[in-house]
Amino acid sequence: MKTRPYASAHRATGTALALSLGLVLAGCGGMPTNRSLYSVHQPVVERTNYTLDVSTGTGGLSQPEQRRLAGWFEAMDLKYGDRLSIDDPLSSSATRATVAALASRYGILLNEDTPQTPGYVQAGTARIVITRSKATVPGCPDWSANSDINLTNATSSNYGCATNSNLASMVADPEHLIKGADQTGATVIMSSSKAIDAYREAATTGSGGLAKTSSKEN
Repeated sequence: MKTRPYASAHRATGTALALSLGLVLAGCGGMPTNRSLYSVHQPVVERTNYTLDVSTGTGGLSQPEQRRLAGWFEAMDLKYGDRLSIDDPLSSSATRATVAALASRYGILLNEDTPQTPGYVQAGTARIVITRSKATVPGCPDWSANSDINLTNATSSNYGCATNSNLASMVADPEHLIKGADQTGATVIMSSSKAIDAYREAATTGSGGLAKTSSKEN
């Protein structure tokens, strides 16, 4: 049986067309699907608790324990954005005052709430807890889209990675990404605007009128 020439050509064309469609569909598998202007890559804030147990007494912390705590603060590079709290079974005001005084050297205030930490704190011991937050953007950079074809008019798979990664690395207090600054921020604004208010409220130099002078010689 003889094979017709046009039949072979038809089969070859169909095979090439199927291969082409397969390649197109394979490329479309990595197409982005986010059609909004909101990035799917958002900062994630992680908290880590660091603890130090110190011995306490009726007068708070002894001098050796105060030096040990001060050295720990320095080694931990206690800084803005850290949360400091005390887990003291005796709730000693003297212990709290001593820790607060040491923390004030770094501009840190004590929190009223204490996070739960592993282990049991016995009487005569206080646990100092530093809660430190870190912001990252998981999955960035994201170049998973392996095709330039975008039939859904979606944003790039890497869209938002640069902006949100820079924001996560530059924010002074990562907790502000979860909840904005509280009312203490208003105090900062009021303090910074005192000079502006003083300038605006000051009387102008000509408000008292011009000084009277005489051209006549005495």
